Amino acid sequence: MTNERPAAGLRPLVAVAGSDTGRAIDDLAGMYAGRTWHAAPVDSNYWYKYVAVGDDQMSIRRSQMHGTLRGDVAVEGEVVVQWIDSGSARVDVGRDEMRMQPGVPVLFPIEQRFEMEYEDWDQRIVHLNRNLVLDVAAERYLVDGTFAFDRKTAPTDAAVALWRESVATAMGVLRTEGAQSLAWHEAQRSVVRSLFGMYRFHGEYVPAGYGEARSARLRAAVDVIHADAGKPLSVGDIAEAAGLSARGLQETFQRNLGRTPMAYLREVRLRRVQEELLRSEPAATSVAVVASRWGFAHMGRFSGEYLRRFGEYPRDTLRR
Repeated sequence: MTNERPAAGLRPLVAVAGSDTGRAIDDLAGMYAGRTWHAAPVDSNYWYKYVAVGDDQMSIRRSQMHGTLRGDVAVEGEVVVQWIDSGSARVDVGRDEMRMQPGVPVLFPIEQRFEMEYEDWDQRIVHLNRNLVLDVAAERYLVDGTFAFDRKTAPTDAAVALWRESVATAMGVLRTEGAQSLAWHEAQRSVVRSLFGMYRFHGEYVPAGYGEARSARLRAAVDVIHADAGKPLSVGDIAEAAGLSARGLQETFQRNLGRTPMAYLREVRLRRVQEELLRSEPAATSVAVVASRWGFAHMGRFSGEYLRRFGEYPRDTLRR
């Protein structure tokens, strides 16, 4: 293994390179929890390079290989966005497969294992820490702890241009100001904001005036729903925690969120079920066990609600 130099002035988090397929798997698979990776040459001149700069909140990476690589990937606790500048790539092979196009960002499946296949590529990758993404999301959404994006809708050209600009700006800031600077911190948040422009985050938009003193009781009610979604909450429980009457709670939710508190609670529970099913192995759990953990007792009614909300049955989510 030899070192691959990053851009001038940057200290790499990772820098590896070589010309051996076995070494490539040793160097790269561990970064993506790969279990069944296979690398092969396309001709007699096989080589690979991988370099990453940044910190544990955001890293910007370049991966290159004159060869082929296929296998499974699992990324936990992060959002990963990638694009290829050349070569060919397929992500989530055999399921919600995406054939990558040069210059078009693709979001890795989140919190689930998936299959990928690349050939003779030059790839850029941005890793974003889950907590950073949720923190920035709270500027715009009522964050309930779940972590999902709409990956099926292709980003617009304008959104992609903004994303590429924000990443390039962040690289410039990292190079000139360093990873300890306030400018780098703000650049990271700008990159996350541009991520939300490419892929819709699954969350309730923050209502007008939510951060003001007049919304303190609404915030208290939302907080208890997020914190105790797995408990048998009633309207009375939520109202008491928020310092409101049951009627006052109903009116506050209808006025600000356009739904009842129990309808909002069901939405939070559905997202929690989806996230847990995506992370789970079918052999280790069942839809009934997960649904029951989040307060759904009637499986037929639950499956219908889940289908309407996510466009697939919960058993299909578990099998992904």
